[in-house]
Amino acid sequence: MGEKKRKEESQDNGFIFEKKNYTFMLIGAAFIALGFILMAGGGSDDPTIFNPEIYSWRRIRLAPALILIGFGFEVYAILVNPHKED
Repeated sequence: MGEKKRKEESQDNGFIFEKKNYTFMLIGAAFIALGFILMAGGGSDDPTIFNPEIYSWRRIRLAPALILIGFGFEVYAILVNPHKED
């Protein structure tokens, strides 16, 4: 009897996560994408000329921090239980 009930409960919803989880996943993906966009560029057209812009604060500190924050959101989105009452 218990096995039949478990099968019925597992077939109710085809998705593993709820809307709250997917919202946090999208926020995390947006942070990660923004971090990679901010990290891009900084090269020089002429290989004999050094461009110090590659060591800017945006590329060295801000972009990796945004990527780590995005990964934090992704981990939280996986671990959060939307059915838990506060």
